[in-house]
Amino acid sequence: MADNHPRSATYRTTCTDGGTTVVALHGDLDLLAVPVLSAVLDHLTSGAEPDLVLDLSPISFIDCSGLGLLCRARNRVRYRTGRLRLVAPDDDFRRLLRRTGLGDAFELYPGLPDALAAEDVPGAVA
Repeated sequence: MADNHPRSATYRTTCTDGGTTVVALHGDLDLLAVPVLSAVLDHLTSGAEPDLVLDLSPISFIDCSGLGLLCRARNRVRYRTGRLRLVAPDDDFRRLLRRTGLGDAFELYPGLPDALAAEDVPGAVA
């Protein structure tokens, strides 16, 4: 098995003026991508009150290990009284979350501007 699957997720991280970290994920969020992304997200959620937005718009595929990665990030953020928002404009992703019992586990927004403008409302779904 190759070390670098050509469609496994890559990422780009930016910070906003307000201190929110935005991570745009691209490709497949799968078993091959999780080790690298897990290390990145663990680092980004290691401080006090992390404020993180994960832009999943460009993700083309997500498997159970990808969902596990999102849950781990959510748990780390909650433990540190921070905030995690997901940008997920795709109805298929929202359906996947509902079918796996995670429908209410994340703050979901249809676009990045919506996620960045959203007030701190625990459990909000736009």
